Amino acid sequence: MAAAGGSRGARKSMQLSPRGGGDRTVFLFDRRREQADPDEKVLSYGKNSYRGFRSAVCQAFGISPDENFVITTTNRKEITEDNFKELVQDGVTLYLLQSVDQTLLSATKERIDFLPHYDTLVKSGMYEYYASEGQNPLPFALAELIDNSLSATARNTSIRSIQIKLLFDDSNGKPAVAVIDNGRGMTSKQLNNWAVYRLSKFTRQGDFESDHSGYVRPLPVPRSLNSDISYFGVGGKQAVFFVGQSARMISKPADSQDVHELVLSKEDFEKKEKNKEAIYCGFIRNRKPSDSTHITNDDERFLHNLILEERDKESFTAVIITGVQPEHIQYLKNYFHLWTRQLAHIYHYYIHGPKGNEANAVTKSVSPFNNIDIEISMFEKGKVPKIVNLREIKDDMQTLYINTAADSFEFKALVDGDGIVEGIIRYHPFLYDKETFPDDPSFPSRLNDDDDDDDCLMIEKGARGKRPIFECFWNGRLIPYTSVEDFDWCAPPKKRGLAPVECYNRISGTLFTNDKFQVSTNKLTFMDLELKLKDKNTLFTRIFNGQEQRMKIDREFALWLKDCHEKYDKQIKFTVFKGITTRTDLPSKRMQSPWAIYSAIEWDGKTFKTGQLVKTIKTLPIFYGSIEKFFLYGDHDGDIFATGGEVQIALEPQALYAEMKTVPISKLDRTVSDKAVKKYIEDEMARLPDKLSVTWPEGDELLPNETRLAGTPIGALRIEILNKKGEAMQKLPGTSHGGSKKLLVELKVILHSPAGNKEIISHISQHGGKWPYWFKKMENLQKLGNYTLKLQVVLNESNADTYAGRPLPSKTFKFTIVEGKAEKFSVGLLELPFRVGVPFNIPLELQDEFGHATRLTNDIKPILEASGLTLQYEELTAGANCIIKGVTAKGCVNSCQGKNFNLKVTLPGLKEDTKILKIRLQPGPPHRLKVKPDSEILKIENGTAFPFQVEVLDESGNVTVQPKLIVHCKFSGASNLPVYSVDCSNAGTNILTGPVIHVQNIKKDQMLKARIEIPSCKDVPPVEKMIKLLPSSHVARLQILSMNGQKAIQIKHQDEINWVAGDIMHNLIFQMYDEGEREIHITPTVAEKIKVNWTPRINREQLMQGLLPDVKVPTSVKDVRYCLISYLDDHVSLESAFTIRPLPDEPRHIKCKLEGSNTLQLGEDLQGEIDVMITDQYGNQVQTVTSACIGYLGVAGPGLDKSNLQITWQESTFTMRVKGIRFKPCALGSKELCFAWREFSDFIRVNLTAGSPAKLQIMDWPELEKPVVVINGRELLKPLVVQLCDQWGNPSPEPNVKISLMKSSNLKIVPSNHQHKTDDNGRANLGVISIHAPRGEHTLQLRASYNKIALECPIITLNVLPDPDKPVRLNVKYDKNAAFPAGGTFPDFMVSVLSEDDNIIKNINPARISMKMWKGQGSGNRIPTDVTAFSCSKVKDDKEDGFFYFRDKVIPERVGAYSIQFTFAMDKTNMLISEQIVVEVVPNDPVRLLPDSLPATPTVSNVRTITSRTLVKDLCLHIMDEYNNHTGADLVGRIIAKIKSPNEDDTEIPQFQGKISTIEFPFDRGSAEINLVLAENSPGRDSTEYILVFEPDLPALKKPLEPYRLSFMFYNDFKKQQQMATLTRERDKLSQSIGVYRNWFDTTNQLVNEMRCQVKEAETRETHLKNELRKHQIELPETNILQYVDSLIKQKMLDRDGVMKQPRRTCTLPNYPKGNQDVLGKIAHLAQIEDNEAAKVISWHLASDMDCVVTLTTEAARSIFDETQGRQQVLPLDSIYKKTLPDWNRPLPHLRNGKICFRPVGNPVFARDLLTFPDNVEHCQTVFGMLLGDTIIIDNLDAANHYRKEVVKITHCPTLLTREGDRIRSNGKFGGLQNKAPPMDKLRGMVFGAPVPKLYSAFTGQIDLLQQYRAAVVKLDDVNKDLDLHLRSLNTPEILQKKQELAEQERSLKLIEHKLGMTPSDKVSESLLQPAILDMPDTPIPPKRMRKETVKKLYSSEEWVASAAKKQLLQQQPLQIPPSELNGTARKRKA
Repeated sequence: MAAAGGSRGARKSMQLSPRGGGDRTVFLFDRRREQADPDEKVLSYGKNSYRGFRSAVCQAFGISPDENFVITTTNRKEITEDNFKELVQDGVTLYLLQSVDQTLLSATKERIDFLPHYDTLVKSGMYEYYASEGQNPLPFALAELIDNSLSATARNTSIRSIQIKLLFDDSNGKPAVAVIDNGRGMTSKQLNNWAVYRLSKFTRQGDFESDHSGYVRPLPVPRSLNSDISYFGVGGKQAVFFVGQSARMISKPADSQDVHELVLSKEDFEKKEKNKEAIYCGFIRNRKPSDSTHITNDDERFLHNLILEERDKESFTAVIITGVQPEHIQYLKNYFHLWTRQLAHIYHYYIHGPKGNEANAVTKSVSPFNNIDIEISMFEKGKVPKIVNLREIKDDMQTLYINTAADSFEFKALVDGDGIVEGIIRYHPFLYDKETFPDDPSFPSRLNDDDDDDDCLMIEKGARGKRPIFECFWNGRLIPYTSVEDFDWCAPPKKRGLAPVECYNRISGTLFTNDKFQVSTNKLTFMDLELKLKDKNTLFTRIFNGQEQRMKIDREFALWLKDCHEKYDKQIKFTVFKGITTRTDLPSKRMQSPWAIYSAIEWDGKTFKTGQLVKTIKTLPIFYGSIEKFFLYGDHDGDIFATGGEVQIALEPQALYAEMKTVPISKLDRTVSDKAVKKYIEDEMARLPDKLSVTWPEGDELLPNETRLAGTPIGALRIEILNKKGEAMQKLPGTSHGGSKKLLVELKVILHSPAGNKEIISHISQHGGKWPYWFKKMENLQKLGNYTLKLQVVLNESNADTYAGRPLPSKTFKFTIVEGKAEKFSVGLLELPFRVGVPFNIPLELQDEFGHATRLTNDIKPILEASGLTLQYEELTAGANCIIKGVTAKGCVNSCQGKNFNLKVTLPGLKEDTKILKIRLQPGPPHRLKVKPDSEILKIENGTAFPFQVEVLDESGNVTVQPKLIVHCKFSGASNLPVYSVDCSNAGTNILTGPVIHVQNIKKDQMLKARIEIPSCKDVPPVEKMIKLLPSSHVARLQILSMNGQKAIQIKHQDEINWVAGDIMHNLIFQMYDEGEREIHITPTVAEKIKVNWTPRINREQLMQGLLPDVKVPTSVKDVRYCLISYLDDHVSLESAFTIRPLPDEPRHIKCKLEGSNTLQLGEDLQGEIDVMITDQYGNQVQTVTSACIGYLGVAGPGLDKSNLQITWQESTFTMRVKGIRFKPCALGSKELCFAWREFSDFIRVNLTAGSPAKLQIMDWPELEKPVVVINGRELLKPLVVQLCDQWGNPSPEPNVKISLMKSSNLKIVPSNHQHKTDDNGRANLGVISIHAPRGEHTLQLRASYNKIALECPIITLNVLPDPDKPVRLNVKYDKNAAFPAGGTFPDFMVSVLSEDDNIIKNINPARISMKMWKGQGSGNRIPTDVTAFSCSKVKDDKEDGFFYFRDKVIPERVGAYSIQFTFAMDKTNMLISEQIVVEVVPNDPVRLLPDSLPATPTVSNVRTITSRTLVKDLCLHIMDEYNNHTGADLVGRIIAKIKSPNEDDTEIPQFQGKISTIEFPFDRGSAEINLVLAENSPGRDSTEYILVFEPDLPALKKPLEPYRLSFMFYNDFKKQQQMATLTRERDKLSQSIGVYRNWFDTTNQLVNEMRCQVKEAETRETHLKNELRKHQIELPETNILQYVDSLIKQKMLDRDGVMKQPRRTCTLPNYPKGNQDVLGKIAHLAQIEDNEAAKVISWHLASDMDCVVTLTTEAARSIFDETQGRQQVLPLDSIYKKTLPDWNRPLPHLRNGKICFRPVGNPVFARDLLTFPDNVEHCQTVFGMLLGDTIIIDNLDAANHYRKEVVKITHCPTLLTREGDRIRSNGKFGGLQNKAPPMDKLRGMVFGAPVPKLYSAFTGQIDLLQQYRAAVVKLDDVNKDLDLHLRSLNTPEILQKKQELAEQERSLKLIEHKLGMTPSDKVSESLLQPAILDMPDTPIPPKRMRKETVKKLYSSEEWVASAAKKQLLQQQPLQIPPSELNGTARKRKA
């Protein structure tokens, strides 16, 4: 903050010792305690020893040397040995405090001197003039104070608050003005510097401590808005004493506990001058915040409130001006709005940012200026305070300029190398009816100009008036009294330019300069800005879209101004919008659309509308016409203003021109009148042809609408063409637009017909000599219809009947031609057929001489004639249709088809009066019937049919036909007589007959009547005939008789005859009679027609004698015989029947019958009853016996219990009934009972079943008394089937008996259905049950009841063993005490899967176990979705079987908490997870020293200015590990800074301030803060690059850290340094931007290479698999590969399943449950043998061992032994002596030392070599090596003996087994049953199973290969698609543009580095990209592991987890460089 200086009065001080010549005088305040002396003590000290100075202080204040206290400056810097010389200067004020940060217990006064600087004299003449140009300068004085506040708050990161408080409330003291900010504040030294007049920011060095701590020129920013406007050390002090008489400066820096206060006043100065005291000396009061005890003056009461506000402020500065001038108070009150508006104008761009206050901006851009808050408040007594924020002012001039401008033109000017001026010109268009250039009410020339020529000047200057174009801003703030009129390139041209001259007066402009241009100390005027800008060397360039364009600025500006005029000036108002159209008449397609159409415009005070007559100017020729429409280019809607457009005109008169012209609106004649245009059009129209004149010189005139007869002629025509004046004309009049054209007259006669108009006559007449136009007589009009005769004037050449869109004259005559008189006729179509007596019509067509149909006009009677026919007619109708009606013809036609006749028709009176017609006459309709025979009475025999001959005749007697002509005959006189009918439709005649006429029971003749008629023809009368019916002579009755001796007994129809069963009926006879009861003699013919049903063979001779065959009576009384005799001929069918019923014979047998079920339960009576009957020989029951017969009945049977036997007589059925049949306990099944009566007997079988259920038995579980061994979770070995049994143990087939399964609560069974029912056999299958229970014995209790009685049920004891194969948990072992440094390696994780028995499960696929890791702590056991998965490492040796190691897994590179969890995939859905392990990743070992953010490359010089010498400021260095994690928080040491040259031979090295080469900084808690300044006039080579080296010195570290190096540029020249600093900053930005680009492109290249590697791998994999498939004879097609492979896989699976379904030898011996992983199983299940014969003999050979259970340990064997109570044999492998086991690779005995000792026969082979082991190969080799030894398999016994005989000659011979089943023991013994293997089925399933067929393995291998190939094809397709998609994305326009931008930036970087003289930054740039570039398309594919590691280096740990997602983002998103990546210097960073 800046303000004016002041002084203070004399103070009482205490001199401790006299001052010597070299002594320093020091003022000391003791503020250790409140009771200390408040006054200062003065100490003189002459030595340079701090220790001696401290002793002197202790002596002066009586302080013990051992007491702890500190000596500080007023800025709280502690005095130490190091800084004693620097800080303890003559006249300094010091504190004695308990600590540096102790609160100041009471205020102090610091003596200061503020002598003006010598610049007061040097520059006194430069700024003497204080020009105000008539404006009140008070706002500009306040602006000086705001400048200081802006500079003070420049470093604020939050709100920059500046408050101006006008304290005009008399109740709080006298008026005052306070300016308060929240800036960085000032120390007491800085406050002292502020008081020094003319101490500018550039001279605050050396003995002065600047309030800016050394001036550093700010970096270039847009509009130079750098807040660097507190500049000269003059303005603040000038301002406060211009406003008032006294200034109080109050300030507190951010890091200070004290508030510093300085008062400067005119009164104080005058008092010192009067007392002859030192004027420029005074005191600074140092006090604690909010302490206002020193304010005692009532005139300053308001200060208490201001000081009270200090409590909550971290830093601030307040300038309080008192003694305000009265005229200033009035101005501030009365013109509050005006001067606040001026301040808003001055600081417009600081408040609103570089773009200004854009009111219409869619979004306000975020800028660093949004936090500047300048608030002005005025407090008056009794009034509401006025408060305004400058941001809220909307009417300052810059806001008005910005928001009324339609467009802007930005440019840049370079002056003297580093003088930069940014400029902007804004265009304010003319809108509608006025200019939009804003008025400035404070512009003097506009307010006070009363010259007479003002109007002229305003017209000349236009919108802007006399104002200059440009306002000028310096470092972003307005310099109010300087403006620039114009430049040569933007001044109005002398000649007419591209834009009208008034457009040059519609522009305003603003210039923004940096601090290279000098301004006055009061910042009111520039010194030489306009001169420098108008210098010929000044270079102007246009800025377009932020880029400089090196083009001609004058041309660019003229084009821009022309474009603004055309776009934005709205001078013509377009109204009545009609729509948008496309104009295809324009040659340029770009300009064809869109065009808005309007119907009217308002221009120059006139309105032009559609249809208005207009005239053009400046066109060739001049056009007259009417307005059609107006065109305005653009997509408009509704009324709008524009600078111009086009108008479409229809040329007038349209009769002459008929065309449109489109001209610019500017070419319309605005002066012509409508009357003049209309007069021109009328004169043109009168010369055109108007009408025709027609005459008929030769008669036959055609009248309009006349009707004429066909053939009437039309006379000759004479025509003349007349104009409106009545003048005849033969050609068109000549016009200025076209030549004269001849006129012709065209005649056309048009016939109007329904099919359309037809032109039948067409002639054209030219102008002749005698007659103007002539057409000859027309006589050929004969066709009927409506006609039009048209005369049309046409043009000579084109025959056009219009001219210029207007029809030429024409005339039409409409007439009609009708038919003439009748002259001939023709006969029309006749309706067929013609029939005798049926009337018909003859239509006649009458015609005139031209053949037109006409009418009959006179009375004519037609004449009809035909040979052989009589013809008549009713009438002749006249009119339009002439018809002879009702013509009838009669005569003979001889045939149903008819006959041809010639019919002659004559009409007397016509020229052609006769026509002959050929007709065919057919018979007429039926009229009568003719029936033959003609007799009236006809005779027929009953039972015969009668035929009639019938004919149907017409009225002329012709046989006729017609459809449905059916003749009926009905008989009457008896019942049930038939009806005859016959169809005569085809021939008219036929035979009428039908069924026979039969009357029942006729004994004599009978009369009948026949009626013959046609039902469909009621008009034809019927014919009746009489018929006499005679009785029939055929057989009518049949009679049967039985001869008993000589007596004949008649057997009537349906009689029943009783006869002894089995007997024969003899002597049956029959007789036959006709209808007259006459007996008929039986002839052979009649005999053949007689049939009987009891025998197929009949004796014909006996039949002729009347005898029937004998009848055999049935043997069973139930078989009743039905006897039938029938006679059948053509006339009658006769039957006679009787029934024979058999009777029982004498007793011959007994028969037993069981009523009811034949089944009885053991111990119960038979429910059914047995009836015994007595029968004859045929089994018929004899009913003659009595109840006495029961005494002769006996019953016997095996096991029969007769104790309850009962026999009773049944009177109703004549049977004996037996009850009480039961059996004693015996074998169940069928039982035979014998029943005997007298000498007769019979047998019955009954089925004896089990008794009632009494108990349950479990089927196929023989040893239930022993516990059943089962593994937890496994099924029982067999299904649980129970059977109901009776008390004797017989199975009871009782269904639906409920059986329950009871268990303990800790036992779970699956399925869980505990209720079952028995089936029809009394069994219940509970299925195979899975047991889930803890280890130990458990019981299952079966329960059942029958008839509510509980049955005896068994109990099953289960011995549950834990499942050794069921994983239940994961066991993870690792070093829990290990640390997890970032980027290091995790300790080995050893994971095992534990089963239920807590043993490790082995033989697990390692791929099923994985390690998941994610950042953060998980909740519960849920694994997040975005995790990093690791697979386990390979097992190093077999000893680690069951353990899975996760070795060498990389720890994430970022510190924090991470969760680890291991998973085991039990199947596709179930996952076993371990407990979560949370590890804390800590920083790795310290490796480097790095700053928080990389600083820009410093550019320094050795000049006096501290800012130019500052190397680094507030640089914070941290210890980092290699992954950029902060570390070393526990390290303490120092950082040594030194400067080195890249050239080791360079001895001229710059030095730090104080002329030292190294500086040490304390390092604590992992960081150190660095501030470095070069020494003034430091050595060093100009324009040379040096390196700052920061070496850490940390004793606690064993390994030294890599130092941090920072390059900087050194210059001797200040200006050159500034230029190079700018270039360096540009270089840093470019380096950073290039690094980001390269990083992105290199990452993209790496991704492409990775994807190409994947494609290559996929292609190699696909080719390899295809070759493998070819080895398996599988060829693949070129197309549709996937479909083919899928079908092939499906087929191979079917083939494989078919192989597995084939029968295969299996071992049926139950295996022992593997309840322990140490149990291998029974020997029979450990091996498999393919050869059947070998399997049989080896299984037999090991028969005693097949059931033995093999275990790994003796403990497991002992456990089985105990569980089975010693019944199970076991073999522990750890008890086998393995040294005696055979070598499996040993050759056969006949092979010795690689030589064959003899040629064996029989194919010998070791038995062990025939074994295959599905699992545990090593253990199985041990077992079978011990059991089989060297046993050999050979073909047969002879071969075995031969082999043994030869082997024993050389060595011991082992046991030999033959494939035929013989065995020769090792001792040579063979033969006997014990050495002969039984057949396979005798081994009872104890045989080794057969392995899976080789074909199955082959199919499995092929399926696996096909599945792999399919996956490879799919993957190849996917990676190809991904690669193609990514490559396409790299060729998009956006990516190509980024590559171009990168190339341009690299070129710019090289150019800048060349200017700087620096080494090229290729290495530096490459350091941005930590990973190596892998763009090597021609190199071999790297291994997959190498590629993964390389890709991993491209990402951080977080990025590596989600690299797949990054890959998608790279494919989808273009390169986006964040702004943060473009700021700062290129730096190394780990990717």
